[in-house]
Amino acid sequence: MARLMSGVRTTGQLHFGNYFGAIKTWVELQNQYECFFGAMDWHGMTSNYKNSSEVMPWNRDIIAELLAWGIDPEKNVLFIQSFVPEHLELFLIFANLTPMGWLERVPTWKDAEEENKANDTHNLGRFAYPVLQAADIAIYQAQKVPVGQDQVAHLELSREIIRRFNHLYKAQLPEPQPVLTKMPVVTGLDGRKMSKSYGNTLLMTEDEKSLLKKVRAMPTDPQRVRREDPGDPDQCNVYTFHKLFSTEKDLEWVNVGCRSAGIGCGDCKGRLAENINSLCAEPREKKKQLLNQPERLDSIIRDGCERARKEAQLTLRMVKERMKL
Repeated sequence: MARLMSGVRTTGQLHFGNYFGAIKTWVELQNQYECFFGAMDWHGMTSNYKNSSEVMPWNRDIIAELLAWGIDPEKNVLFIQSFVPEHLELFLIFANLTPMGWLERVPTWKDAEEENKANDTHNLGRFAYPVLQAADIAIYQAQKVPVGQDQVAHLELSREIIRRFNHLYKAQLPEPQPVLTKMPVVTGLDGRKMSKSYGNTLLMTEDEKSLLKKVRAMPTDPQRVRREDPGDPDQCNVYTFHKLFSTEKDLEWVNVGCRSAGIGCGDCKGRLAENINSLCAEPREKKKQLLNQPERLDSIIRDGCERARKEAQLTLRMVKERMKL
C-alpha cells in the first residue's frame, strides 16, 4: 500500500470545517493507504504561542476526536508532531536549501500578511510553515497527500523542496502526489468561512444543548420577516448547512416549505439540529468515554508516536547518510 500523510493544526477543538475538509476523507482513505495522521502542534504554535499551556490538552482532544469518528489506531499511525523531534531536524535541513523567494510567493502568506501583523503572528514560524510542511511529509517518505483542488499549488512547493534535496544529495525521497478529494467550503454559523478566529464554529462533538442554541441563533433569509412570508433557501445559510447534514427528502421539504411559507424558520432549524445531532451523537459518546479513560488514550497516543518516530528515525538516518553528515 502507498503511504499517505496528513495532519490537522492544533489550535483548539475540531469543528465541522475540519470534518468535511479532512477527517471525513481520512476515514474513507484509511483502508486504501498506509496512513500517518498527526496533531500538528508546532504548526498550531505559530499562531497560538501565547496559549502554549493549552496545546497539550488540545492535542489529546484532537486524537480522541479522530478515534471517536472512526480513525482506526491499528490501521493508521496517529501521532503528535512535537513528540517526533525528527520533524524539526528535517525542517532545519530543508530550511537551509529553500530559497526565500519560494516562500515570499506563497499566496496564503501574502494574503494574510496584514491580518498576521494585527494578530501579532507575523513571525518566522508562519513564514516558514511550508518548509515544515514539506518535512512533515518527507519524514515519513509519504507518497500521497489528500488535498482539495485549491491546495494542489501548496503541495507543489513541498514537492519542489524535496526535489531540490534529492538533486543536491542524490537522494530518492518520494515527491508526494496529491490525492484529490472533494472538500466543500464549509460556512460558519454567520455565513462566513467556518473558523475559530471568527467564533462561528460548530464543534464536531458539540453538546446537544449547545448545538441547538447555536443553530437557533443562525441568521436566515432576510426576506422572511414574518412567518407567512415566503423565502428563498438559496439565500439562507441554514439551507447551506442542510446540504451538508440532511437527506434529499429533507432538502426537498425545506425547499418547498420555505418557498411556500409552509414551514417556519424555527421548523427548518429544528430539523437541521436533529440531523446534526444524529450524526455526532455516537462519536460524542465515544470521545467522552476516551477522555474519561486517560490511561487508554495515553496508551494509544504513546504507541502511535513510537511507531511514527521509528519511521522518522529511519528517514533521518538516510538523509544524513546522503548528506555525509
